[in-house]
Amino acid sequence: MTQQPSLTRNARWALTGLCLSMLMPSLDTSIANAGLPTLAAAFDASFRLVQWIVLAYLLAVTTLIVSVGRLGDLLGRRRLLLIGIGIFTVASLACAVAAELPWLIAARAVQGLGAAIMLALTMALVSGAVPKERAGSAMGLLGTMSAIGTTLGPSLGGVLIAQVGWQWMFLINVPLGLLNGWLVYRYLPMDQTRGARVRFDHVGTLVLAVTLAAYALAMTSRESSAFTLALLLVSVCGGGLFIYIERSVAAPLIRLSLFAEPRLSASLATSALVATVMMTTLVVGPFYLSRGLGLSAGVVGLALSVGPLVAAFGGVPAGRLVDRFGAQRMMRVGLLGMVGGCGLLALLPMGFGLFGYVLPIAWVTASYALFQAGNNTGLMAGVSQDQRGVVSALLGLSRNLGLITGAAAMGAVFAMATGDPTQAPAEVIGRGLHMTFGVAAGLMIVALWLSRVEIKGWAGVSLR
Repeated sequence: MTQQPSLTRNARWALTGLCLSMLMPSLDTSIANAGLPTLAAAFDASFRLVQWIVLAYLLAVTTLIVSVGRLGDLLGRRRLLLIGIGIFTVASLACAVAAELPWLIAARAVQGLGAAIMLALTMALVSGAVPKERAGSAMGLLGTMSAIGTTLGPSLGGVLIAQVGWQWMFLINVPLGLLNGWLVYRYLPMDQTRGARVRFDHVGTLVLAVTLAAYALAMTSRESSAFTLALLLVSVCGGGLFIYIERSVAAPLIRLSLFAEPRLSASLATSALVATVMMTTLVVGPFYLSRGLGLSAGVVGLALSVGPLVAAFGGVPAGRLVDRFGAQRMMRVGLLGMVGGCGLLALLPMGFGLFGYVLPIAWVTASYALFQAGNNTGLMAGVSQDQRGVVSALLGLSRNLGLITGAAAMGAVFAMATGDPTQAPAEVIGRGLHMTFGVAAGLMIVALWLSRVEIKGWAGVSLR
């Protein structure tokens, strides 16, 4: 084994800037959730209305992430990242000073635009910031930042609301944004653009945004089933129209030939399946711990923090394992671990109690960190410079769509098994857990099969 090269001072500060670019939008994915009751009271609004404070942000990220990733390939990823940090920071200030709910929702949508840019381009810039031999460690560190941000959001939001007011949920981004912008400007190397003339697929961008928005709204909607079906129909028709447009335009938003490569298509599908399963732990866990095992709210909170903590502290070691043993091998080991962990959750009887839930969840989450580091590192290593932004964005999109789908689909499986999980007795909740994670284990077996396709793609194809 060769010793990994040490990072220079500039590389360390550049990586710090990229970590902040991952941490800030991840933090704001969940920080507002804790403040929804307070915001409903502050703006004298219904819960249905204040939910748009969260949805506006998520929709903006989901619908725009691919478009801004491609724009970074054309205009320069470092330059666009600085613009994204600026948008995110200014929008955060606008959120804090909003006097009416519509203005706050609009500011959150703009904040989501900045977040989409940051999430789309951060992984694509890793190769210019650190040596190739340290790419896995860097990807693992970015995964840690994402996990810390998502995990820390609700608790940090609750503390800020209690101590200094809801405005500080957003004001905290202002000093972080200024520091982030300075680090990226000062230490991240310049990337090359393609020249003065830039052609951008405006029609394809609009159609894709509408398609993704319709799908995301269908998965999160609490309206009638007819409305949900109409949204799904719009997303299906929009997807077909988008493919037609991309085949006919001279400068497509996404080169459809990329999906002919088994490496990319399998990697994106696997990433979406894994994200779907990870969402299962958030959907099922609270009901199983509280109603199934009869634990108090405090113990439930501690138990639910185990998975995110494992993800937060497991990212860097996972990245080092990827650097040492290879992305392909570690990606597959991570998937095998997830199959085993989900299988245990599907089979272990309730008599094992809290440890029978927490230990498999920790196993699943550690395996997830290993999969993420291996999958992201292996895929980005073979992408040409002019496609790094859009492929990085597609990885982010696959994860987002997996999380959205998981919340709807796996929640439906759990509800089908338990009836009403808020009223079901403990033994029914236990059966629901076993059935839901049985489905999750099946999805991970499919992902493991897809990884064979992905590895064959790695062996014979380069996305250049």
